[in-house]
Amino acid sequence: MHIPDGVLSAGVAASTYIVSAIAVALSSRRFFSEKLPGALSDPTGRVSLLSAVAAGVFAAQMLNWPIPGGTSAHLVGGALAALVLGPYGGCLAMALVLIVQCLVFGDGGITALGANVLNMGLVDVFAGYWIYKLVSKAVGGRRGMELGALLGGWIGITLAAAACGIEIGLSPKFGYPLSLTLSVMTMWHFALGIVEGVVTMLVFRYLLDKAPDVLGGVEVG
Repeated sequence: MHIPDGVLSAGVAASTYIVSAIAVALSSRRFFSEKLPGALSDPTGRVSLLSAVAAGVFAAQMLNWPIPGGTSAHLVGGALAALVLGPYGGCLAMALVLIVQCLVFGDGGITALGANVLNMGLVDVFAGYWIYKLVSKAVGGRRGMELGALLGGWIGITLAAAACGIEIGLSPKFGYPLSLTLSVMTMWHFALGIVEGVVTMLVFRYLLDKAPDVLGGVEVG
C-alpha cells in the first residue's frame, strides 16, 4: 500500500501532504496533552508505549503480498495502534513509522508520503477506532470488544486501500483508470484484510488478558 515516487500527480500529492501534516500536528498535540488511562497516564510511559507500538507496526509491515494493478498488500496495524494508544497516538505512531520507512528504507516515496500517511495513519487508524467503538457498544461485553477489534482491523485497512486506489486513480501518470485502481485495491484488501482483522483481534485479546493497562484507546473493566 506504500505509494512510491513518480505515481501521484502534483495536485494529489500536495493536497494529501497538507491534510496529513495538519492531522499529525493536531494528533501530536492531543496525544501529549490529554489525560489517558493506564500506562499512558505517565508521560514517560506514554513515550515508551508509543515507541513500542511504532516498532511493532514497523515489523508487521515487513510482510508484503504483490497484487495486480501495480502495488502490494501488507499488514498495516492502524486499528491496533489506535486501540493501544487511542486514535491520536495511533496516528502519531503510524506517521513515525511511515516517515522512517520513507527516508531510511525507501519504502514509499517522499512525494507520496502525505498520501501514505493519510491512508494508513488517518483513514485506517480513525476508521478502525470508530468501528471498534460502534461495534463494541452495540454488541456489548467481551464479545463485542473482540468483534469490534476484528472488524476495525478488517474494515479499516479496506477503507485505507480504497483511499489509496482513489489517489493513484486520480493521477494520470500512474497509467490505470480510477475504476480499476479503486476496485483492485478495495477488493484485494477486503480479502486480505481478514488476516489484518484476525491479527488485530488476537493481539487485542492477549493484551486484554495479560496487560489491560496498556490499552489506552479503549475502556477496560
